[in-house]
Amino acid sequence: MMVSLRLGLVTLVSVVAVQIAQARDPDGRYANSPLKEWFDSLRSGKGPCCSDADGSAVSDVDWESKDGHYRVRLDGQWFDVPDEAVVTVPNRAGRTMVWPIKSYMGVTIRCFMPGSMT
Repeated sequence: MMVSLRLGLVTLVSVVAVQIAQARDPDGRYANSPLKEWFDSLRSGKGPCCSDADGSAVSDVDWESKDGHYRVRLDGQWFDVPDEAVVTVPNRAGRTMVWPIKSYMGVTIRCFMPGSMT
């Protein structure tokens, strides 16, 4: 029982460490962006999106909308965007953004902000 508890704790700590390590902006290039505060305030129904540095811009060919739901292509694979992951505030950045969480269990979409599709 104690070994299982320790193994579970080690696994949890490892997963959290990987998530923290995946946060980008190691050189601080986004720190002075005029949209930094806005990006930092973005939230979906799944919680905070983090910042522009944590999200990725998505080309128009790599996302689509059908019947009021979104899909996004990441690393060549299509993922359905959960409705609760959609950011509903106006898109001040203008480009489609996605905040994926990649873990040993696969990819989940934390936040998705559609662009203009122009």
